[in-house]
Amino acid sequence: MTALIEARDLWLKLGTQSVLRGVDLTLGAGEIVTIVGPNGSGKSTLLRTLLGALRPDRGLVTRAKGLRIGYIPQRLALDATLPLNVARFLALPKSRGRAATAAALARVDLAGFERRPLAGLSGGQMQRVLLARALLEAPQAILMDEPTQGLDQPGEAAFYRLLQEVRTETGAAVLMVSHDLHVVMAASDRVVCLNGHVCCEGAPAVVSNAPEYRALFGEGTQGALALYRHHHNHDGCDHA
Repeated sequence: MTALIEARDLWLKLGTQSVLRGVDLTLGAGEIVTIVGPNGSGKSTLLRTLLGALRPDRGLVTRAKGLRIGYIPQRLALDATLPLNVARFLALPKSRGRAATAAALARVDLAGFERRPLAGLSGGQMQRVLLARALLEAPQAILMDEPTQGLDQPGEAAFYRLLQEVRTETGAAVLMVSHDLHVVMAASDRVVCLNGHVCCEGAPAVVSNAPEYRALFGEGTQGALALYRHHHNHDGCDHA
């Protein structure tokens, strides 16, 4: 599998706090990888480092030459009084043309939404617009920071199904940070559990008796991760 993004031995401090410690991660062509972890575990920091928004104190991030990345942020702050419709938003910073815009909206099940005011969209509709904007870049990789935050469970499941369809149709890899443990397992090819360092990684599977995973997320998740013991931590995930 061709590596699109590869991180090796990333260390990063924010102020005096050590956020990432020896993190390795690879995103291969066409796969869906999800990063999970407790609050403060460094998930968003890792994503921003992979995007190049943060520079690690040590370690290296490499991206495939000419890699096209689509990015969906955790939230987008909008002024409700701003007279911006969907079509104008998708034309920022440059227009891809009406046909391409219409096709991208249709792909995310928002056909005919071009003239809808952006401020009047529901949370789920806004996330689909952001996905449409990412698709206009013809991305080889789509990176997302908790894209379903604030959506109800049916909305989350529908968004993840849409992601799987997009991956199948376009071949784009997907790397996302998520807290939706109850649906993320079914939507991912591989799950990375982060707690400052990578302590668990593998294909989604039901591992109900995994003590490392349950220590982080509790008993209600059914331990739905395939785990291995990371070489930096022989006890598995930190019990923090």
